[in-house]
Amino acid sequence: MLGIIGAMDEEVARLKEQMEDAQVQTWAGMEFYRGRINGKEAVVVRSGIGKVNAAVCAQILADRYEVSAIVNTGIAGSLDGKIDIGDIVLSTDALQHDMDATNFGYTLGQIPRMEVLSFQADRRLLELARACCKEVNPDIHVYEGRVVSGDQFVSSQEKKEWLIRNFKGSCTEMEGAAIAQAAYLNEIPFLIIRAISDKADNSATMDYPAFEAQAIDHSVNLMLEMIRRYEA
Repeated sequence: MLGIIGAMDEEVARLKEQMEDAQVQTWAGMEFYRGRINGKEAVVVRSGIGKVNAAVCAQILADRYEVSAIVNTGIAGSLDGKIDIGDIVLSTDALQHDMDATNFGYTLGQIPRMEVLSFQADRRLLELARACCKEVNPDIHVYEGRVVSGDQFVSSQEKKEWLIRNFKGSCTEMEGAAIAQAAYLNEIPFLIIRAISDKADNSATMDYPAFEAQAIDHSVNLMLEMIRRYEA
């Protein structure tokens, strides 16, 4: 069974509309919808904002629903000049940029007592998402890269350059690496999917409502096709 953690209300609502025999349960203030989409068992939930909410959500999917994989969709700021607003980034890996235990000899971003610096996304899910996105969203570009997460909205050129210099990330946001860590600890394959909403600096961006409507369409198209093709 596939666990889907969405970020945008309308995106999650549209996925729920496609669900047959839906059953809803509330855990930790989050509504988990379990049913069948395109003939496949799935659980759809909107997590809260930030790393703690995201990790709690992923752990519930592991404990209560025993999902075989977790896919997290949402929005992010671009850290790569070639990745534009509206494009999609598929995670190769994810790490937490606001973790700093360097005084104890750890690499910047590494969580103490963890053997890895970043959490590797599942290659099979990544390849599936790439193929599906190119088919159902031919109007946008799809990139693969590192997702860097922290409990802050990045909106300054200085911070953006720091993230690029230290982590070589493709995009930055506030939940993905926490979901990745929870998936890693539970030995569950995962993938983070991000629609680019801004340049993570103080530059002007497209009208947000217009972007959001576009991002929701692209995300829903992608998820429905991924669910249709997904085999545990």
